[in-house]
Amino acid sequence: MAYQPRFTALLDELAAVYRAEGRSEGAAAADALTQTAIDMPVTPSACAFDLGIRTCLAGSDHPAARAALAAHDLIDWSVNPVEDRMTVTAAAIIAVATLMGPEGPIPCPDHRLGLVYMAPNSYYGLHNHDADETYVILAGSAIWTAGDDTRHRPAGDMIHHPSLMPHAFRTGPEGFVALWRWSGDINTHSYRFLPDPQVEAQA
Repeated sequence: MAYQPRFTALLDELAAVYRAEGRSEGAAAADALTQTAIDMPVTPSACAFDLGIRTCLAGSDHPAARAALAAHDLIDWSVNPVEDRMTVTAAAIIAVATLMGPEGPIPCPDHRLGLVYMAPNSYYGLHNHDADETYVILAGSAIWTAGDDTRHRPAGDMIHHPSLMPHAFRTGPEGFVALWRWSGDINTHSYRFLPDPQVEAQA
C-alpha cells in the first residue's frame, strides 16, 4: 500500500538517523525501513500519553522529532513487543510504537525498530536483553545508565547497548521521545528487569 506522505517523511528521517550511526546494523535497518512495503494499514489506537508525546516532540528541533510530530496521528503508540515482560510500574510510564519487526507493521526478520515515550519525572529500572540496541533521543532528555556509564542525555544523543548490557533511564520534567533499534538476536523472551538499588530504595 502507498504510505501517507507524512509517514514516508517520518521513515526517511528515522532512516537518516541510523545511516549516520556508523554501524552496519544501523545502515541495514535504515534500508529495510525505507525499502520494505508495509504489511498492513497503520491504524493508531488511543494512547493515554497523547498530549505528553505531542508536547515533548513540539519542544524539539530535531528533524526526526518534527517529522514524528507531523505524522503523530498516523503512529500507533500501543505496539510494545515486550509488553508481556513489563512490570506494572514500568508499563505505567511508557508508550511504545513499533514500526518495524518480524510481526510488522513493516515486516523485517532481522531488526526491530520504533519509537518510545517515557513520562516526566519517572524511572525505568535496570534491564537487559539479548539484542544489540541503539537509542537516539529525539526530544526531551534523561539521566541514562548504560553499563557503568551514567550521564545526562539530551536530544540528539545516540546510545548503544551491546547485547545484555544493563541499562536504565530517569526523566526530568519533559520526559523523552526516543528512537530505538534492535539487531542481532531480536527475541523478546530474553527481556528482563534486573536487581536495581534505585528501585529497591524507592520500595
